[in-house]
Amino acid sequence: MGIALEPITAEGREGLAALLADPARALVALDFDGTLSPIVADPEQAFAHPGAAAALAALVPLVGTVAVVTGRPALSAVRLGGFERQPGLESLVVLGHYGAERWAGGTLTAPPPHPGVAAVRAELPALLAAVGAPAGTGTEDKERSVAVHTRRTADPAAAFALLREPLAALAAAHGLAVEPGRLVLELRPPGVDKGVALSGLVSERGARSVLYGGDDLGDLAAFAAVRRLRAAGLGGLLVASGPVTGEPPVREIAEQADVLVPGPAGVVELLERLGQALSSAS
Repeated sequence: MGIALEPITAEGREGLAALLADPARALVALDFDGTLSPIVADPEQAFAHPGAAAALAALVPLVGTVAVVTGRPALSAVRLGGFERQPGLESLVVLGHYGAERWAGGTLTAPPPHPGVAAVRAELPALLAAVGAPAGTGTEDKERSVAVHTRRTADPAAAFALLREPLAALAAAHGLAVEPGRLVLELRPPGVDKGVALSGLVSERGARSVLYGGDDLGDLAAFAAVRRLRAAGLGGLLVASGPVTGEPPVREIAEQADVLVPGPAGVVELLERLGQALSSAS
């Protein structure tokens, strides 16, 4: 594929230089869906790119921390990523549900679910019927959140627009927020996002540089966190994973990225190039 490890922005080049200069205090963090795994119609079939686990494992001995930050349950990402089966990923950190869950060393830690999720789960079928959700509308129970997908409908964008306001009202009635994504609306507890999760991990690990890769609107909070870290003197490198199908990249992600790669295969190749650069420098 020929992915170049060369950021297109000055801030990105500074972030990469900081990572290469002091990898022991670097954090490499990636989103899962759309970044390490392809976007597919059935979220339970979103298996990671075949080279993803090995590429992450190769980075583990070379940088301070390797992490996955995802909106899906942590154990779901672990299963679909094949992380437990991959030698060398024993120190991998997986932050699920936007940081509400943490999987590390084979152990999952998490607070009790928000009570509003159970209420939304119970009321959602009647609401979808009442507003005339089209055939193909799908729901995904993420345990700590509920997502509604329109990808399989005849007109996914129109279905998304139809459902956005009713789902926002349902979420608000039960103390939840709505997180829009690529043809998906997720009803989840407020106050947690990938930016909070990423910033917390940077602080915990004493990282002095961070690479974050994502592909969707839910990753904007992490992108913003990296920009704040840059302003505080840390090195930051933002990677956007763009789809390889006819679906266009998420504009807000692509415009803010220092490096744009074509989907999970491009992300894996970029991680491999980073590993090679770090190995050469050591």
